[in-house]
Amino acid sequence: MTRPKDFTPLERQRIPHVGTEHVQTRLLHAGAPQGALAGTVAPPTYHFSTVIYPSVAAYEAAHHDRFGRLIYGRVGSPTLWALEDALCELEGAGDAVLVPSGLAAIHLALASSLSAGDHVLVTDAVYPPVKQLCHNVLARWGIEVEFYDPLDMSALASRFKPHTRVVYAESPASHTLEIQDLPALCALAHARGARVIVDNTWATPLFQKPLALGADIVVHAGTKYLVGHSDAMMGVVLSRADMASQVRSHWSDTGSCMGPDDAALALRGLRTLDVRLQRHQANALRVSQWLEQRAEVARVFYPALASHPQHALWQRDFSGATGLLTFVPQPSAKMKVDAFADALQLFGIGASWGGFESLVLTALPQRRAASLPWPAGQYAVRLHVGLEHVDDLLRDLDQAFEAWRRA
Repeated sequence: MTRPKDFTPLERQRIPHVGTEHVQTRLLHAGAPQGALAGTVAPPTYHFSTVIYPSVAAYEAAHHDRFGRLIYGRVGSPTLWALEDALCELEGAGDAVLVPSGLAAIHLALASSLSAGDHVLVTDAVYPPVKQLCHNVLARWGIEVEFYDPLDMSALASRFKPHTRVVYAESPASHTLEIQDLPALCALAHARGARVIVDNTWATPLFQKPLALGADIVVHAGTKYLVGHSDAMMGVVLSRADMASQVRSHWSDTGSCMGPDDAALALRGLRTLDVRLQRHQANALRVSQWLEQRAEVARVFYPALASHPQHALWQRDFSGATGLLTFVPQPSAKMKVDAFADALQLFGIGASWGGFESLVLTALPQRRAASLPWPAGQYAVRLHVGLEHVDDLLRDLDQAFEAWRRA
């Protein structure tokens, strides 16, 4: 390969805001190709590592400001920039940084916000791998981690220390889907000099906007609804503009980059997010209402149900519900719960959620705060209600309960 005789470095062009109040339109046009690529419906997928320069001076000029320039595959490309810009617009963020998984996004958000000797408050209802991250990584770095009851604001207020720097929240929470009062939590944290990080994976930017509710940083496991087709891994950290450089610098220093193919798949999935979520929501509401009528079911956790303890908060802060729910069976042996899951035909047994397919997992929640005592040995069943016809899903659930009774 010979060096190029002249060189015009490709620089990032911030894609203008789509001038419409309707999110359905913004989903289709956010991150659309600009400049030389204008007119192409989908941006090309850029595959490269090295960029060749004609001279040392050109190389040094490009690397002087390494962000927003096509200089090396790890730092970014038009494919990733388009996805970042689209996510910023949807979430109302100042910047978006892409990483290979949701857990990597959580790690980036926490690590860029904390230093040795700091104290972090983490919801006790958190996604279980985050507890492992706290115990196995943050604690080893000299960061003090304390878990709080997501529903007890007065108890949370008493847990702040002079060196508390971060409050980490999930709303809804994993498994039992508690809704936190984010405006109150953010006001409490900010009054004590702490920033708030919120996992918004369940609701997506369509159904909840934590930054507008007062949060400082939002994370998503984009592997789930943003990608939507169970064919790519992705995480994203979205931050307010005044925190963007801190998050992005930490990302650059640690090299946690996302590949162009996964970014292209995520951008494609984003275009159908609204229509997919409308079906997920309609199906999940119907399934959750049906489950509430079953004799085998003691309780259903789904925020859109009037029976949910924080239903009023959900109505206030959310504009919709997605496809993930949990139900608690009447007390029974594990073999009956397993027989139910094994008998399902349309609900696959598998990790993750957020794709087009329906899934089931049995779970024995590890934690329970005082707000939600969890009986020892009591299993829960987590359903991700997919895009299949809901009548087919209900028939499948019904025949699985027959297997439950026979076990």
